[in-house]
Amino acid sequence: MVTIKDIAKAAGVSPSTVSRVVSNHPRISKATSMKVKKIMDEMGYHPNLMAKSLVSKTTRTLAIMLPRPAEELFQDFFFGELLRGILTQSTRAGYDMLLAAATSPQDENETISRLVLGRRVDGVILLSARTNDPLIDILNNHNFPTVLIGRSEGHQNILSVDNDNEQAAYDATQHLIIQGHERIGFVSGPPNLTVSHDRMSGYRRAMRDAGLAMRSEWIVEGEFLQQSGYRAMSFMMGLPERPSGLVVIDDVVGFGVLRGLNELGYSVPDDISLVSFNNIALSELATPPISSIDIGTYQLGYTASQLLIRRIMEEEIHQTRMIIPHRLIVRDSSIQAVNKRS
Repeated sequence: MVTIKDIAKAAGVSPSTVSRVVSNHPRISKATSMKVKKIMDEMGYHPNLMAKSLVSKTTRTLAIMLPRPAEELFQDFFFGELLRGILTQSTRAGYDMLLAAATSPQDENETISRLVLGRRVDGVILLSARTNDPLIDILNNHNFPTVLIGRSEGHQNILSVDNDNEQAAYDATQHLIIQGHERIGFVSGPPNLTVSHDRMSGYRRAMRDAGLAMRSEWIVEGEFLQQSGYRAMSFMMGLPERPSGLVVIDDVVGFGVLRGLNELGYSVPDDISLVSFNNIALSELATPPISSIDIGTYQLGYTASQLLIRRIMEEEIHQTRMIIPHRLIVRDSSIQAVNKRS
């Protein structure tokens, strides 16, 4: 059986250097690391990570807490891109990932407690922020390395990676206003999520700044699912006075909006225009292609993983909240001639 000492002798380095290479220690040069890893491959050496973790009290594993049931989550291409960013960075740094899901708030609390108290992982990434989130309380109480993707209203000092969602929604709404719309509705997400709150605030601010009226019936809350967009159109398009433009909180919800409008016989953008969020790949392939706010989803995940590993390594972190820039991608769903609008 090949040992660390065998690798060290073949590479002409000390056993401690080999150990640092296995741990991806930052002080080991790239040339030395590549040399040692090449010899490890040639000699068929595989480090005993379980034994190593018992000695170092680390697992080289990060947990991702999924915010809703997995079968529902993976219908949303946004989370796939987010996970790609997280996995790319964590794999490069030598960390494995553990996906944790729960079916109820109580189950979530028990899952997080098991991971933390059992030291099964070195850190946790939370994929969404809720108001009064008990998961953050548990992780903070144990001073456990955590990064939140989103914004926490009650825990301002938690490490987080986010967009300026209020400004992003402001920009989306203002785009419709510039196109000449005055009756603009908002298809929102769950009210207990801060992203829903922030994007709603941006929509309201843009409408106020433009001196436009907002009606409660033009605002519909739901889930991040196609069905929510579909149901919103069943309601909105039956109003005596319907919106001529829509800000939709998520591209997947936007697909449901398009389906609902199509079945009701309305044309996008001639009868109603829309802008949504996340700019997933399928947005460009929709009929018509959907205008969407690109929030840098891959970069959100990559930066979150990077920040968490820095926290685990006890590096000094001067900025606890990282903001990823957004940009509006304009497509056919929001561009029309003013005289075509009813």
